Amino acid sequence: MADGPEHTEDGRYIVVKGRRWRATDPAIPEERNAELRSILMAWRREVRRTEGAPESRAGVQAAKVALGERGTPWWEQTDEERRARWETDVARPDSAE
Repeated sequence: MADGPEHTEDGRYIVVKGRRWRATDPAIPEERNAELRSILMAWRREVRRTEGAPESRAGVQAAKVALGERGTPWWEQTDEERRARWETDVARPDSAE
């Protein structure tokens, strides 16, 4: 069995319980990818802690856009646009360590 979720043939989506979700941009360097995922998880914990406060949801949105999972599809962006997207500063929640 392969590691991680199933991907569509074109690699643009993952499939979870029969539903397609946009895949993370595969061009993101591993170190930055790990950092953005850590930020995303911190924001998800913040959403739970704040019972869905708009500021927390905006943090999740910013992290997912940086990962290429939301916003303009990464496969429609130039290499420069993709790099600028993942290099954009994404703040951690104030309550995160």
